[in-house]
Amino acid sequence: MGAALTRSAQWTAAGYGSGTLERTPLNEEILKEIIVFVEHFIYKYPHEAKFVFVEPLEWNTDLEPSAFESGYIVSETTVKSEEVDKNGQPLLLLSVPQIKVRSFGQLGHVLFIAKDTKLKEAQACIEGNRDPVVKILGPDFGEMKEDSMALHILNKISTGDDPENEIKMKIAILLKQLDLHLLNHSLKYISLQINLNPKTVKKDIELLQRFSGKGEQTVLESIEYTSDYEFSNGCRAPPWRQMYGEICYVLVKPHDVEAFCITCSVEGVFLNGGKTDEEGDIDYERKGEVYKDLVTFLKEKSAVFSENMSKQEITFNEEQKNQIEEVLTKEEAAVPQKSISSPDRLKKNHINFVKTQMSKRLEPSLNWRAKVDFKEQKNLTKDSQEEKHGGKVEKSRTSISHGKVQLRKSVDKIEETISESSSESEEDEEQPDHRQEANADLPSEYWQIQKLVKYLKGGNQTATVIALCSMKDFNLAQETCQLAIRDVGGLEVLINLLDTDEVKCKIGSLKILKEISHNPQIRRNIVDLGGLPIMVNILDSPYKSLKCLAAETIANVAKFKRARRAVRQHGGITKLVALLDCAQNATEPAQSSLYETRDVEVARCGALALWSCSKSYSNKEAIRKAGGIPLLARLLKTSHENMLIPVVGTLQECASEENYRAAIKAERIIENLVKNLNSENEQLQEHCAMAIYQCAEDEETRDLVRLHGGLKPLASLLNNTKNKELLAAVTGAIWKCSISKENVIKFREYKAIETLVGLLTDQPEEVLVNVVGALGECCQEHENRVIVRRCGGIQPLVNLLVGINQALLVNVTKAVGACAVEPENMAIIDRLDGVRLLWSLLKNPHPDVKASAAWALCPCIENAKDAGEMVRSFVGGLELVVNLLKSDNKEVLASVCAAITNIAKDQENLAVITDHGVVPLLSKLANTNNDNLRRHLAEAVSRCCMWGRNRVAFGEHRAVAPLVRYLKSNDTNVHRATAQALYQLSEDADNCITMHENGAVKLLLDMVGSPDQELQEAAAGCISNIRRLALATEKARYT
Repeated sequence: MGAALTRSAQWTAAGYGSGTLERTPLNEEILKEIIVFVEHFIYKYPHEAKFVFVEPLEWNTDLEPSAFESGYIVSETTVKSEEVDKNGQPLLLLSVPQIKVRSFGQLGHVLFIAKDTKLKEAQACIEGNRDPVVKILGPDFGEMKEDSMALHILNKISTGDDPENEIKMKIAILLKQLDLHLLNHSLKYISLQINLNPKTVKKDIELLQRFSGKGEQTVLESIEYTSDYEFSNGCRAPPWRQMYGEICYVLVKPHDVEAFCITCSVEGVFLNGGKTDEEGDIDYERKGEVYKDLVTFLKEKSAVFSENMSKQEITFNEEQKNQIEEVLTKEEAAVPQKSISSPDRLKKNHINFVKTQMSKRLEPSLNWRAKVDFKEQKNLTKDSQEEKHGGKVEKSRTSISHGKVQLRKSVDKIEETISESSSESEEDEEQPDHRQEANADLPSEYWQIQKLVKYLKGGNQTATVIALCSMKDFNLAQETCQLAIRDVGGLEVLINLLDTDEVKCKIGSLKILKEISHNPQIRRNIVDLGGLPIMVNILDSPYKSLKCLAAETIANVAKFKRARRAVRQHGGITKLVALLDCAQNATEPAQSSLYETRDVEVARCGALALWSCSKSYSNKEAIRKAGGIPLLARLLKTSHENMLIPVVGTLQECASEENYRAAIKAERIIENLVKNLNSENEQLQEHCAMAIYQCAEDEETRDLVRLHGGLKPLASLLNNTKNKELLAAVTGAIWKCSISKENVIKFREYKAIETLVGLLTDQPEEVLVNVVGALGECCQEHENRVIVRRCGGIQPLVNLLVGINQALLVNVTKAVGACAVEPENMAIIDRLDGVRLLWSLLKNPHPDVKASAAWALCPCIENAKDAGEMVRSFVGGLELVVNLLKSDNKEVLASVCAAITNIAKDQENLAVITDHGVVPLLSKLANTNNDNLRRHLAEAVSRCCMWGRNRVAFGEHRAVAPLVRYLKSNDTNVHRATAQALYQLSEDADNCITMHENGAVKLLLDMVGSPDQELQEAAAGCISNIRRLALATEKARYT
């Protein structure tokens, strides 16, 4: 292991021999391989595992003596193994904290006892024993570096008298093989990494400098090198640091955190110790994790950088793409097109490798753009928890020499996959391919299955059928059996059998494929081998048993995007929808006997496959166009749960699309969904509730749920708190149904609000989001706000304001704001410091959270006892609110204007926000067509006019003429707010002239006759001021 530890392992700056292993992915890979070697040693080589080391391996361990059980003599601070050498010395001796081990068998036991900390133990062992081979076999083995030396030592062992020479020789060979394996594994690992180079780092820094400065929209305040001198290789790090792969050091000053110094190296970007105070030298030691590039590092460290970068990223990526394409064009021009000699070919391969790496570096920007397009065009992206549930664009695996062609292929790949739905789950991520380790200890079933596969390959029809039947008798749900079939080439044989004319062989093959396709690796292999098109063709077979098996297998395989796309592209969706058209009598009352018929089973399998396929947008459209909705609606009338679960599951997936929701109403599916909420099957209840949740965005659907009696079973299902998936679906359905006031009244009758308050604690976030959303809708009514307070719901709601989940924060701010309408509730919120928490959410990077927090602050300020003093008590709070008027989000602007309207009711606060420049910022927003923003902007202008010379300032900033145009809106609320603002502004003569010139008088005269009394008074008052000015001007002219 010496060569691997010196050449491949990454040690700290102290170097090999006195430093420690760094916490890097490569070191972790090396340690894992060593652990696997030691763990398997005792089983593969039991005789050699008993060999006693020449010297014990010593290190400091974290293992406690109590962890050692049978086979050891244990005291409070020491442990001795019962296994001893020929001198009676124990092969394992633990004297806390030091441990000494003298055989591979005992090393394996230590790793077994360590369990989750085995990686840490292995690291401590390697650090404590710099040359383990010498300690295991003796000093003669410390120089096995060259082949000649190795042969010399082997010759010495073979001619010696020591009876253990043969064992030593075998162990030496095994350790040498491990050393070579570690070197090869490290080389393979390193070759897969995309290293940075000076040119790439320089381009990134230059681009970031272009987007940096003092403005609000810039990504950074500044970014600069620590050294102006650039070496000929492009590096700025000193030569003695370039030996460690370091390229340069950069000082970065973000907008929201303190300045820091970072190191750019070929391995990535990381934080260093910064400049020392005394001499200004750099502390080169790494202080955190290594990131793949500069932008990724800065996004992690600065929220403002991440937010502003998201606005600039398209421009940034275009710049980056253009620069790299320039490099690729130059390199392509440098490569001759004629025949190339061997050295030149190596050079060309190197150039191609560089291009491929550069192309890969471009892929994140392309993926980001694809996601933006997808969001704008399909509007299907959901909460980031994609993180957990986000559909990801597959990266192109093909490495080609020409960078531009690589980019074109990446774009084509993205265009092909942007139609995939964001509802796809973690299963969509293709799992890494794990092969069974050669010569690993495997159960006998593994070898027996491999023998059967050989019969499948070479036997006649009878032998093939017998082999298939024998294989089916094994436990195919066990991963070892599944991988045994794959490892010996069994999948290819099984798929080839599907192309034969023998029905029995097809049935046997599909039965096995159906079982083993639950394994993610097998699923991917089936797609790679072209199995899906064959299965799709079998759906046309006249044999119903074949149709069933093929559809079920497709259902298992279509768990990731590439498989779903393959099913659609080969016409599978249309054929699966056709399977739903089972016997007409299958849904009649006398179906109990008919259900067992093959027709109904075919329909069930077809629904199962459509359920898996319906996780992509394109497939949903294909199902709808193939006439799947009426057939699903008909099958929904059956009383058999095996049929209902896949049918409802498919409808639930498809109900995220507006076209489907309209069709679901037209086919009267809601009635059957409500009926199945009373089922005893929790999985069926979950999918029905989730389908209602998806459909209840529409008011008519919410009314149908109530009319068909669906609210009561939903309320009763809230008591099932053990099944979290069911609870999340039910609370989601209640949330959406609560948007209608009539439904809220029913929920109050069923005591659902009290139950929802009880679910505000000790629940997962997916449940809390829906519970808080439902309470936010229910608390729009006075009676429900009282219930929430009486049940102690205010405190848990306020406690949730400190979370980080965006969807939860949006809902909880709305709920707290709704509760704050009641003065008693507001007193509790104020006592719990809820207003300060809401105010702090105005700094959240997500616009939806900012807007929701600002809306919630309005009733808090309005109903607080001493609102003015409370608002002033928040240090920097008023400046923060005013600065939010610079946002680009219309909802944030409208909510902040509403908050300013309430803040400005206090004269001192109005004076403060005036000093912070509220007037020019409000004036700048006046040219808008958004009626919601118009209304609250006009109200804010009206309030702000009541201080100093703000009326005059609004006129100077040209806010009056745009306000007059608001009177042409169709919204009465906008008319009222605008008339009040114009009334206040008309106290200034210049503003009156501007209003008259822009035709305000005629518009206001029409509003004097409005039934809205406030609008009448404001319009009349404004006309009065304009008329008074005209009379005064006329009088002055004649006198």
